[in-house]
Amino acid sequence: MKLKWFVMATMATLGSTAYAESSVTLYGVLDSGLLYQSTSAASFNPAAKNLGRVYALKDGGIYSSVWGLKGTEDIGGGYSVHFRLQGAFTSNTGALRLSDTPGVSALFNQEASVGVSGPFGSLNAGRQFAPMAYALAETDVRGGQYFGSILTTWLGMNQSAGWVGTSTNGPLGALYDSNAIVYNSPRFAGVSVALEYAPGGVAGSFQGGTRESAVLKYANYGLSLAAIYYNGHDTNPGATTVATGRDNNRFVYAGAEYTTHGFSVSASYANGRDPSRPNVVDLDMYSGGLGYRFSPALKLTGGIYYLKDTNNSANKSLEFAAGVEYSLSKATILYAQAGHVNNEGTMTTSITYGAPVAPHSGSTAVNLGLRHNF
Repeated sequence: MKLKWFVMATMATLGSTAYAESSVTLYGVLDSGLLYQSTSAASFNPAAKNLGRVYALKDGGIYSSVWGLKGTEDIGGGYSVHFRLQGAFTSNTGALRLSDTPGVSALFNQEASVGVSGPFGSLNAGRQFAPMAYALAETDVRGGQYFGSILTTWLGMNQSAGWVGTSTNGPLGALYDSNAIVYNSPRFAGVSVALEYAPGGVAGSFQGGTRESAVLKYANYGLSLAAIYYNGHDTNPGATTVATGRDNNRFVYAGAEYTTHGFSVSASYANGRDPSRPNVVDLDMYSGGLGYRFSPALKLTGGIYYLKDTNNSANKSLEFAAGVEYSLSKATILYAQAGHVNNEGTMTTSITYGAPVAPHSGSTAVNLGLRHNF
């Protein structure tokens, strides 16, 4: 009997040890609020009509609502294997968000990747956030949020280049990349690098549909710096052409953010163009931001964002936004934000993601919401 209990106790101990070496976590975020916008449109088409003011329950005031699974396994020697499956959805309807294919939603539309990490850094493969997405957010006081930030202006740049918003395959840079292999280095004296290559998998064309990018970052003493180079072949918002390896997506960026004694300031410059048609698609983007954290629970941020068409000076947009966030707990944030955008020429830059504004005019928006992590 004693031997039996000893064997059972030993097996239980070994089982618990093995379990401790690997874990799987279900997580998510719900973000929803009320939106008022003084103009609206059915699409990002520069010829779209002004449908008037809109009051709506709007998902994603800060970032999108998401759910996902992530896991890691310790394989010894300081190395581990990990995975992440993450999908975005609209909290007001429950609908899944879009994928790379126009008009088609996907369960894990943000990330479906597996990788290895260790002393060398990490190497991930699959659909992922493009490294440039993190760099944009880390050098914008507004954090690249879904309302009035470097993200909404970058989306305006893509809209000007022909993106109609029916897929995540934008013509300038990328928020997500499918089939991507991404290496993130360890940080040395505050310096780190991220390298990305995404094979296109197009028969008969080595460069067909490929993506490559490099991001150089520095973070130390309250200062964050980022430099981005992104290049894509056969980027096409409508995905209606056969991939031939045409180099048509080039995005470069330099940005900085500095934080001291609760104050934060940021500035950046970016250019997006189609190398195969630079006389048609060539846009500059500038940003500046200022913020202050009153306490660990309360912060105020503001930003100004300017977008211009280098081929046609009549096409430009100016956006500014401010927001206040109050953490009710570690898991819940209450927020209020307001913004204004003035579009001229063919620009259709929106104030908040997924809510087109009327072109050729100014538009003001106010958003009050709640964001909860679980």
